[in-house]
Amino acid sequence: MSLMPVSEALQKLLADVVPTETEHVPLAQANGRILSQPLASTRTQPPFAASAMDGYAIRHADLSDGVTTLEVIGEAPAGHGFSGSVSEGQTVRIFTGAPVPDGADTILIQEDAKRDGDRITVLERPAPGAFVRPAGLDFSEGDVLLAPPLRLAYRHLALAAAMNHAQLPVHRRPVVAILATGDELVRPGTEPGPDQIIASNHAGIAALVEDCGGEPLDLGISPDDPVVLAKHVRNAITANADILVTLGGASVGDHDIVQDVLGQEGMDLAFWRIAMRPGKPLMAGRLGRTKVLGLPGNPVSSLVCGLLFLKPLIGRMLAQDVETDGAHMAVLSAPLPQNDRRQDYVRATLSEDAEGRLHVTPFGRQDSSMLNLLARSGALIIRPPHAPAVDAGTDVPVLIL
Repeated sequence: MSLMPVSEALQKLLADVVPTETEHVPLAQANGRILSQPLASTRTQPPFAASAMDGYAIRHADLSDGVTTLEVIGEAPAGHGFSGSVSEGQTVRIFTGAPVPDGADTILIQEDAKRDGDRITVLERPAPGAFVRPAGLDFSEGDVLLAPPLRLAYRHLALAAAMNHAQLPVHRRPVVAILATGDELVRPGTEPGPDQIIASNHAGIAALVEDCGGEPLDLGISPDDPVVLAKHVRNAITANADILVTLGGASVGDHDIVQDVLGQEGMDLAFWRIAMRPGKPLMAGRLGRTKVLGLPGNPVSSLVCGLLFLKPLIGRMLAQDVETDGAHMAVLSAPLPQNDRRQDYVRATLSEDAEGRLHVTPFGRQDSSMLNLLARSGALIIRPPHAPAVDAGTDVPVLIL
């Protein structure tokens, strides 16, 4: 089987993906969720003409060219409007957020008034309508103010609350079942045997799933036993996982049994083996309604493939526009040799100069087992297949981490 280009693999992976259904969640639980329906305001804000400052509600027509004095006939604190009206020569003490009384059209701020008992003297003449927030200044009932597919953040939730929505319609978070495979793996915090290593991929992939808006489901570690592996796969299906991610075991070795087991369970294979580095043994398919993504076992390969394939897959399920290639350019700080037939994703540090230009410096060694370098990287330099050698100072496409 020939190696499939990254772009073609992504196209196949995302071609038949449909967004998850809508669910309604409490406002307090909606941060970071993806809005699935337009949200219209149920009220006008502010619902009445309101004072923007502490001071006195006056009729601008009462202001004379000389000294103006007015009679204080009442008070309007926030939440308790003045029930009467302001007539010629009268004023009402008012506080920020309170309704402007009938008859008044301007706020005289308290710093510009001198009060003596029930009368005030105007010290500085305000402009007509000064410090009055008209009804509907922010929005009106029926205005559609939030539209899908919006990732809800603090400012959107504050607006939704002001619109008087206690529950919000959002896309259900895709459930991503994560299954590590291999006799050599043990959980972090346990003592590995003489020929074993600590499993790390599942921790990074689970965090990536959460960052992308999905819900990780840890299926544990399966040994290289077809019977046990098949049981784990069926557990993912029983859990109604939208995506099953397997880690390792999808290559061509005698103990790489994942593809065979998935095939026996009914998986329809979409593609296997991608023209990329790291991550050549990537596999994708479908098992019933569940998308299957077989990531490589090498830690860096697994996480880079997760970034390039799992992230857009979750994004598409959440009706998000997904970035499938490098959208940024950066200045190369060290030369790179000619590339071979695989698209290369080179780990690199990222910096910014005084003019705001991005600079990338590739690490000298790019072994796919070296997580330390990935953790220290700020970007991946994208090297297309057969790309010629490039010198320092060249602009190159990068994927910012």
